[in-house]
Amino acid sequence: MQHVTFNNGLEMPIEGYGVFQVDPKETERCVLDALETGYRSLDTAATYGNEEGVGKAIKKSGVAREEIFLTSKLWVADQGYDKAKKAFEKTLDKLGTDYLDLYLIHQPLGDYYGSWRAMEELYKEGKIKAIGVSNFDSTRLVDLIINNEVVPAVNQIELHPFLQQKEAQKVMQEYGVKVESWGPLAEAKHDILKDEMLKKIADKYNKTVAQLFLRIQLKHTIF
Repeated sequence: MQHVTFNNGLEMPIEGYGVFQVDPKETERCVLDALETGYRSLDTAATYGNEEGVGKAIKKSGVAREEIFLTSKLWVADQGYDKAKKAFEKTLDKLGTDYLDLYLIHQPLGDYYGSWRAMEELYKEGKIKAIGVSNFDSTRLVDLIINNEVVPAVNQIELHPFLQQKEAQKVMQEYGVKVESWGPLAEAKHDILKDEMLKKIADKYNKTVAQLFLRIQLKHTIF
């Protein structure tokens, strides 16, 4: 599997399995299936309500924790220095782990500066291998960078062939922040996976529309 290297040298698998909108009751089974298929990067968040299922699946899978790249996110209600520290410990407890590979500020709302200070400390303590943000526009991202010590490793944004965010990608490249896509299949909106034109192109290469979509995504993402 290909990997992308962060600004602190940490490597993350280029493809990951996210559990947004996965029913907490189904999460354990879904993640187990993903790990069995070969996924080694898992993405969850406090607000998804399914961190426990992810943690149970990791434990039951038999895959060593150090072989899994685990990401979670700090929700808006937990923004601020003290709240962020408590929320992080709660996330660790639910996931059944003593560290995260990547921890993100989910949205640029509330006291995210206080949250970032807390995350910088947790990063320096070794409880998080890399810290980053999600859904930050270029202005907020650069402002956070120039006013803090640790540069975010990642900015997780909506990114797919219908929303390529080329200018935002250029800014991230300039400051050494890796772009990570959420919704790389555009959440299958507008029946894109059944689109006849895309299906004809995919058939030509003996691929599925989803595989074609991901290949386009990788080609046009700045790593």
